[in-house]
Amino acid sequence: MSDADYDYEDLGLVAGLEIHQQLDTETKLFCHCPTERREPEEAVRTVSRYLHPTRSELGEIDDAALEESRVEREFEYLAFDTTCLVEEDDEPPHRIDDEALDVTLEIAQLLDATPVDTGHVMRKIVVDGSNTSGFQRSTLVATDGEIATEAGPVGIADLLLEEESAGRVEETDAGVVYGLDRLGIPLVEIGTKPDIRSPEQARAAAARIGMLLRSTGHVKRGLGTIRQDVNISIAEGARVELKGVQSLDDIDDIVREEVGRQVELVDIAETLREREASVGAPVDVTDVFADTDSGVIAGADAVVALPLYGFDGLVGREIQPDRRLGTEFSDHATRSGAGGIFHTDELPAYGVTDEEVAALREAVGEGEADASGGQPRAGEDDAVALVAASRTVAEQAIDAVAVRARDAVEGVPEETRDANPDGTSRYLRPLPGAARMYPETDVPPVSLDPTAVETPELLTEKVDRYAEEYGLDPGLAEQVAFGRRMPVFEAAVADGIDATLAAGTVESTVTELRRDDVPVDRLRREHFLGVLALVDSGDLAKEGVGDVLRTLAERPELGAEAAAEEAGLAGVDESAVRETVAEVVERNEEQVDEQGMGAFSALMGEAMGALRGKADGEVVSTVLREEIQKRA
Repeated sequence: MSDADYDYEDLGLVAGLEIHQQLDTETKLFCHCPTERREPEEAVRTVSRYLHPTRSELGEIDDAALEESRVEREFEYLAFDTTCLVEEDDEPPHRIDDEALDVTLEIAQLLDATPVDTGHVMRKIVVDGSNTSGFQRSTLVATDGEIATEAGPVGIADLLLEEESAGRVEETDAGVVYGLDRLGIPLVEIGTKPDIRSPEQARAAAARIGMLLRSTGHVKRGLGTIRQDVNISIAEGARVELKGVQSLDDIDDIVREEVGRQVELVDIAETLREREASVGAPVDVTDVFADTDSGVIAGADAVVALPLYGFDGLVGREIQPDRRLGTEFSDHATRSGAGGIFHTDELPAYGVTDEEVAALREAVGEGEADASGGQPRAGEDDAVALVAASRTVAEQAIDAVAVRARDAVEGVPEETRDANPDGTSRYLRPLPGAARMYPETDVPPVSLDPTAVETPELLTEKVDRYAEEYGLDPGLAEQVAFGRRMPVFEAAVADGIDATLAAGTVESTVTELRRDDVPVDRLRREHFLGVLALVDSGDLAKEGVGDVLRTLAERPELGAEAAAEEAGLAGVDESAVRETVAEVVERNEEQVDEQGMGAFSALMGEAMGALRGKADGEVVSTVLREEIQKRA
């Protein structure tokens, strides 16, 4: 079935969003470290941890945390010259950051959500290494809000303030390397109610929430600063959480692909039940491949196979583009450390021969079927999956495949999946449960006062105001309002800077520099305001703004004045301008005598080039006209 054939209402599509947005505050949520990101090569030391799940107050262990802990991994953390003991989990957290709380309360107002009276910090168990402590701190701030979309309102279930996880740097043979620069940045999580009924509405809801967040002027911008998780189910399927959707443009595709996956899995389950399919017991088939030409299998210590009675032709069935039921099995195997699986729907291949496939089926037939009742050997209607690895990994991986295969008979398993860039997804872990949450005893509760903050102006409202109040072109007004440097623009005009100059600088000039591969992301608020102040005071010509910003991007430690000196663009007085312009006119005396003011355009370009952006174009124009008129 193609997407065009889906009737989402008939399928019973239900979806909800979880939006995670980093806040742009001065310090982190539970310490005084800065929230700026760093490059891995700037690290000054490393910290190592092994993490294990803990029991909740009720004595329960979360399934997701338990599965994550089954593979022993070392987590290494890159520490920087700004890293503190809180980030290393060697000191208790400080009180929750007031600035982050205020921004979160502003967001609550924009979402029409009701703040709670008191914020209680909770611990959420996370043992994937993304937090040195083995848990993430999270605080419920508001509930029961609502946003509007063209397809109808979408309720806001909750708004939480959390600490961001550590950023993954790389995977190693021993485990994972993370950077501590991201850990602890204030992060809001917005969870919608399951009111979304189509891929288009999911995207519209995410876009609306994103606009509201940016309206505060206090959220970080750029890749990785906002992430969308999507919870999706259909009537005959199950709730699946898709994590890590980086781009707004991907949300509707993610929903479509997950609906398609669940439709296919439901159909596969019906076929398996019609065939009275079952999953057998694992069998050691290492001897079958003793002389194999398959490089992957030949290099393994052990080969363990799993008979899948009634699965023939279905393991290789495509359920998403370039992803099959066998790929789902493989996802589970890799979680146990295996490289993947082979299965008979794709064999002979990869160096495995027809004779080895026949021997494999015969060997599996010598094993015992499980209690669900199998057949004495794997026949033509059956499939076989196998894992080649070290014995421990192979046995753990084939057990994981068996669990997933039994789920296939039942239908769609509830789980957490990782969103792929192409709109498909892969298995990540079981859905987390309530057992992973328990109170944080090191941070005191905090009273929340929504009257202490003002409701921010919406970006859509800013566009109209910029056009009306500052006379900006509507297109430029929209670029500035929705752009990542809107707060810089507002600070500049508040300082008396010409609005058109400020808008052109933060949008057009930055775009031109980016096209020239200038690292504009290194430019900070004070860089822009410093350069614009030089122009306003007459110490820098407007024409020199781009060159000074280029210098600051390459050497961000400089101030605006030093960068202007470095770029050779320190302002010149009017006498120096007159001297330079007079020299230009003198060199072009014959052209001036013949054309008079007709020579103005050519000489203007030459004069500006000679001054190299040191003088304002209007001043140069005035002086040049005077000099030409003298000649005339």
